[in-house]
Amino acid sequence: MLALTLDAALARVSAAVLDDERVLAENVRDTARGAGSLAGMAEAVLAEAGLSATALDLVAVTLGPGSFTGIRAALALAHGIALAAGVAVVGVTAPEALAAMRPAPPGRQLWVAIDSRRGRVFLDRGGDTLAVALDDLPMPRGPLAVAGDAAQEIAARLVARGADVLVAPQRLPEPRGIARAARDRLMGVLPPRPAQPFYVDPPEARLPA
Repeated sequence: MLALTLDAALARVSAAVLDDERVLAENVRDTARGAGSLAGMAEAVLAEAGLSATALDLVAVTLGPGSFTGIRAALALAHGIALAAGVAVVGVTAPEALAAMRPAPPGRQLWVAIDSRRGRVFLDRGGDTLAVALDDLPMPRGPLAVAGDAAQEIAARLVARGADVLVAPQRLPEPRGIARAARDRLMGVLPPRPAQPFYVDPPEARLPA
């Protein structure tokens, strides 16, 4: 299954072309301010893979939570490419993409924690993502692994309270995780979700009236 993946939700911007698990071309930039480059990155990876958009089976895009600007830019580009090529857009959340990258170690739950600033995190405990204050973190019921860019902070706080916590290696979504989560959504492993922004909180930015 040929997929173009697009991501600009967090502190990384990426575009990649994958054939199932095999990366044919990718461009990954660790920056939170590269959403404006995403269209050029998508064009470049398609050219590197030797494909036109019409050869794709789907366009997979991260929906959030994260940057208002990045989420909307990636979604607009995904829908534009998909419409022109006549292929499907499949949206996945950042926690879904992170969870798809690696399973939890045996005997451990997997949480995903994403920094939302203001002393809070977006915490996903298996599909339900909520904004949680760092001082109000729930205790896990048993051994835990935490992924995401706030994993170190969450793990340290929970360990200080007596929890058994490991930090998982995945910090930010990667093309393989995005593509894998999109396939899981198509096959019904993940529940249906519209390809629309997923903010958790109302966005601070506003579109012009």
